[in-house]
Amino acid sequence: MNLSDEEWPLNRTSCETAVLWSRSPPTGIALPGNCPDLAPINSGPAPAERMALPGTNAEQKEDRRDRLIQLCNPNIATMKEDILYHFNLSTSTHDLPAMFGDVKFVCVGGSPSRMKAFSKYMATELGLDLPGGECPNICVGTDRYVMFKVGPVLSVSHGMGIPSMAIMLHELLKMLYHARCSGVTAIRIGTSGGIGLEPGSVVITQQAVDACFQPQLEQVVLGKRVVRRTDLDARLVRELMQCSADLDDFPTVVGNTLCTLDFYEGQGRLDGALCCYTEQDKQEYLRAAHAAGVRNIEMESSVFAAMCSACGLPAAVVCVTLLDRLQGDQICSPHEVLDEYQQRPQRLVGHFIKKSLAGA
Repeated sequence: MNLSDEEWPLNRTSCETAVLWSRSPPTGIALPGNCPDLAPINSGPAPAERMALPGTNAEQKEDRRDRLIQLCNPNIATMKEDILYHFNLSTSTHDLPAMFGDVKFVCVGGSPSRMKAFSKYMATELGLDLPGGECPNICVGTDRYVMFKVGPVLSVSHGMGIPSMAIMLHELLKMLYHARCSGVTAIRIGTSGGIGLEPGSVVITQQAVDACFQPQLEQVVLGKRVVRRTDLDARLVRELMQCSADLDDFPTVVGNTLCTLDFYEGQGRLDGALCCYTEQDKQEYLRAAHAAGVRNIEMESSVFAAMCSACGLPAAVVCVTLLDRLQGDQICSPHEVLDEYQQRPQRLVGHFIKKSLAGA
């Protein structure tokens, strides 16, 4: 049975009303292969299985200092206990407001070691002492994710890919909600492959786009295709770009980020275990992406943007490029060079946090 828009069980007080999308032939850039586009809302009859749940407008001008996390799930408020399983935290066993109520910046990245290093870096930058010189892992009871807190800065790992990021975000957003946090800013710090950029360039994401260069995340929920927009906070983009100008230490650009479902075929690599396309096919696709404003490729930005936007959390994505994908597929730079590259987003975001706290 297909559910109509009126029958779909949404919390309409906290999420925007679902609308139907229809398919239309691709427009704009000609893409290699058969990659269907999505038409604008209200473009005509639409199949009942396709719905779009837009997030909040990234250009809203409300005061960030008073903005609360808004969960799009009415069930949470009726639960006697909420177990954040993959964090090894719970509302009944942990005082989440006491532990996290003062958090103002949430920085996430794929690697546990990178996020631990970032927390130690922020402790130095903010002049905070660490007991024994180490940050304790708050999620010590699980090996899924790591979490470190330094003053108002929370540093969390998210693993690789959309599924791992989504699981972490569900529990992180609920944790911030239960902790009654306000005025929180979320930033993903990561690595990526560049398109037409020299290795070591930093990309501040304007929009996260899918494999067809559309600013959306499609997911199947209860057999239905749900599409959410992937808006990021435009004001954050401007502020981060200004911070890069303050540092004047490495090349930084604003561009769209292509978020793919895997590292090999999804990104057009020729060196995976499977490959059914040619170098020419790859080059055509990457050049089409560049023409669509894409400047880097990674695997988490779309779900990060969609979920943060839906819950009213201003978010940004800052990634360094490890190579130019137009020039090759494999990452060949020496380890010490890659290590310095990976510190660049940390330095930029660290400067942004310090500047924000000084102006608070």
